[in-house]
Amino acid sequence: MYILFSIFIIILLFFFVINHSRKKCIIRKICCMTLEEKCNLLNAIIEPMGFSYLADQDIFTSTRDAWQHKMGYQSLYNRGAVHFNMVFDYLPVYFDYNDKTWMIQLWKGQYGINTGGEIGVYYADHIVSQEQLDTTLFQAVDDPDMLKMSMELMRDGKCVFRLTCIHWWLTGFSMGLFSWPKQLSLNASITFPDCAMMNAFIEGLLKQSYCRCDLTICGLTLTFDMKPLCRHKNCLQKLAAWFSQWKNRMFCWLFLFATRPFCLSLDRLLYLYYFLPFAFRKTMYVRGYKRKYIRRCGCRRQ
Repeated sequence: MYILFSIFIIILLFFFVINHSRKKCIIRKICCMTLEEKCNLLNAIIEPMGFSYLADQDIFTSTRDAWQHKMGYQSLYNRGAVHFNMVFDYLPVYFDYNDKTWMIQLWKGQYGINTGGEIGVYYADHIVSQEQLDTTLFQAVDDPDMLKMSMELMRDGKCVFRLTCIHWWLTGFSMGLFSWPKQLSLNASITFPDCAMMNAFIEGLLKQSYCRCDLTICGLTLTFDMKPLCRHKNCLQKLAAWFSQWKNRMFCWLFLFATRPFCLSLDRLLYLYYFLPFAFRKTMYVRGYKRKYIRRCGCRRQ
């Protein structure tokens, strides 16, 4: 019995030494790389996931050719997101323009271990009635219909990031940062191709409890602060959101603890990539719940 116990202890010590040595080698390897080498490596790894890393702000953003472009968007996704540890405020704005119903939606909140914000531009191939808005699967706009958008996300009065780009889905995610949606404020600017589209969008905003005094217009660019859609949650929905946020806070702590040799998300992720590949894949699972949700609920284009 004592011999078996001694052998077990020796095996444990052996694996501890090997693991510690491997960990030190990985840390040394990352520290020896230049910033450009690390950025190129990480972007090559995460590009198939639809994201790229911005070193100047230490955030992740979506690429124009992201696989999510093919998925479109439906209002049911917002309701199901909490089951995938995503707790956010959202503001959908519907309007009719050029014989199509468009939807420009804003989000801000917690996405797993990421604090982030989004602006997405979608449309249907026809005019959608008010009764069908919630059940229609809107498609992401094609390249010619992308809009120039700007977004600034603030957390308790401090800037998390600022982004400007011509895009269909402008996003920013700060990894390892935990937030409640009410801590965040999002300021958005959208440049439209003509006055007709801008005015149609403004009418959509006015239907969402905005006043014209809330809007700033400069030429064809409209700037406004996001006002989340007011929703009355029942006790089960509040409990689900609280439980998801409890898990998110815990996973944020685990992420920061496991990667504590480093400070930047760039270094932290490369460390996970080499040392704990399965944890790296889970960590980069941002906004991937759409695919699972569609399979689970059988959502189809209307």
